[in-house]
Amino acid sequence: MNLQLQDKVIMVAASSQGLGYGIAEAVARDGARVSLGSRSADAIQAAAAAIQKEFNTDARGYVLDARDAQSIRDWTDSTLRDFGRIDGLVINAGGPPPGNFDKFDDAAWTEAYELTLLSAVRMIRCVLPAMRKQRSGSILAITSSSVKEPIDNLILSNVLRSGVAGLLKSLSLELAPDGIRVNNLVPGRIDTDRVRSVDNLNADKKGISIEEQQRQQWRTIPLGRYGTVQETGNAAAFLLSSAASYITGTTMVVDGGKIRTI
Repeated sequence: MNLQLQDKVIMVAASSQGLGYGIAEAVARDGARVSLGSRSADAIQAAAAAIQKEFNTDARGYVLDARDAQSIRDWTDSTLRDFGRIDGLVINAGGPPPGNFDKFDDAAWTEAYELTLLSAVRMIRCVLPAMRKQRSGSILAITSSSVKEPIDNLILSNVLRSGVAGLLKSLSLELAPDGIRVNNLVPGRIDTDRVRSVDNLNADKKGISIEEQQRQQWRTIPLGRYGTVQETGNAAAFLLSSAASYITGTTMVVDGGKIRTI
């Protein structure tokens, strides 16, 4: 399928590694120009250089702290200055720390709110003027299966990512007259550093090896394995592209069949 991403400008947050990098790769493979953002200047420059070399497309890295409003504005302004337009935004951030309710005080809740929910609000606010001027655009947030089914020991993510899902659905209605689509991508158990960290934590709590913890997880997934970053990136590229031009306000799940809800 031709996703018609050739020369489109896609901003991808938290894209020096993991799911963000996989999405940047996927859109670049189809010819998009990519603006990558991450807190580490060295890491994001290396990621942009690797994508540019592999796919022969314009890829540039910028320092981005998703918790800081000015940093988000600077990333957006730099993208417009260097690329001239914004066709797609991928909202992505490292997840809040694991733990149960009793572990977190007000400061922890506030920090998680700024990282997970307020960062999404700020990123969308920054790109809207350009997208409205073009009367086109695609906004995609990477959330979590916790918006469908709460995950044990991830209370912060369960609450705040569900807030992001509510934001996206509301905006899909508000922004449709402007030609802007808004969707939500829900990865299940994808083989990333984040998932391995959670597996390590749960293995320690149970007193078992990380390998046994992973095998236990695989048995709960109908396809019998974790997903790959590339598989998630392909789904994101589709939702960002003109191939999904009649899709807005939806939640696409990439989870190997694990989530039982309809």
